[in-house]
Amino acid sequence: MTTTPPQQDDESAETDLDSALVTARRQLERAAAHVDVDDGVIERLKHPTRVEQVSVPLERDDGSVDVFTGYRAQHDDVRGPYKGGLRYHPEVNADECIGLSMWMTWKCAVMDLPFGGGKGGISIDPKSLSDDEKERLTRRFAEELRYVIGPTRDVPAPDMGTDAQTMAWFMDAYSMQQGETIPGVVTGKPPVIGGSYGREEAPGRSTAIAAREAIDYYDMELEDTTIAVQGFGSVGANAARLLEEWGADVVAVSDVNGAIYDPDGLDIGAIPTHEEEPEAVMTQDAPETLSNEAILELDVDVLIPAAIGNVITADNADDIVADIVVEGANGPTTFAADTILQERGVHVIPDILANAGGVTVSYFEWLQDINRRKWSLEEVNKELESKMLDAWEEVRTEVEDKDLSWRDAAYVVALSRIAEAKATRGLWP
Repeated sequence: MTTTPPQQDDESAETDLDSALVTARRQLERAAAHVDVDDGVIERLKHPTRVEQVSVPLERDDGSVDVFTGYRAQHDDVRGPYKGGLRYHPEVNADECIGLSMWMTWKCAVMDLPFGGGKGGISIDPKSLSDDEKERLTRRFAEELRYVIGPTRDVPAPDMGTDAQTMAWFMDAYSMQQGETIPGVVTGKPPVIGGSYGREEAPGRSTAIAAREAIDYYDMELEDTTIAVQGFGSVGANAARLLEEWGADVVAVSDVNGAIYDPDGLDIGAIPTHEEEPEAVMTQDAPETLSNEAILELDVDVLIPAAIGNVITADNADDIVADIVVEGANGPTTFAADTILQERGVHVIPDILANAGGVTVSYFEWLQDINRRKWSLEEVNKELESKMLDAWEEVRTEVEDKDLSWRDAAYVVALSRIAEAKATRGLWP
């Protein structure tokens, strides 16, 4: 069914500062003060176009049936089809999906991609599922969403708790109902069925590129730069490996169990990623071990929070020692913490720019599916580098011309493009 988009009043905003929806709305309001956009456009962008809520029954391996709740938030499609991940996580809810879909709208606009923002998922612990149960759940979810998705309408992708195999099942279920193979209905698929080379590594690669450009912008030498990375999953591990390859000293990394630290630099290539060997970080030899909280407060040049949201808060923002924070995760910095860091002169490269490699290579995958033409890994990485540098220059210009933070500048770029599109298309009827 289609639910009415939840409205948030001022009182709830005061008591729920760290929800994705409240944070996204506050960031929008702050950025709107720096750009000449009609108030009506800003008001429209505070709310999603629609939110689908569906029941997803699952037959368990023992024959019993459980019913889970699934969501798909579609925020804005003025620039193109909705685009965004599907996550399987116990805390998935409508408000989270709306907030994340808003960030996807800004991210696509910052990167100048012909997409709007979408996000969805199922409220479930994926660790509780067998492989067969996960497949049945995914296929049923695809059926429940079939009428609101499609390659020209809404294009899901992997997210927390889902992966390339999940997207393969989702694509197959959708294609079977449509009576033809439609690889472009999702991105993040295995390359053998229309996925793009480099898609899984792309968010980490773009995070590394953003870190490299920030280091250069602030007149630091990459070879003399120390970096700490919270989270050694796909984003954090790929960012860390690239930055080490380019000459930086990655001195600390972490996973869910804690962090390892070597002030002289870790051998990042020797540490398995979470995908290669889950929870392997703490099994590695290192001079010192730390908590996941302590890694954020290390005396390093660059901090990359690449695990989960809301890890930098008002409680620890004053303890951040790094000169530059590059957001590899979605929403790792709360609104209050962002204000504190800005006042302290800590430069925060926002997630809507830094980790935009995922949706950018998803766009490349979508193009490849439409044209039935496979790109090489070299082509993908070259095009991603080009798109990231273009976006970096657009945001940098706003930083310098308007004396803005990097986050506000990224929003100005995004809002200007979205507002122009809305003004050109008009409001119907």
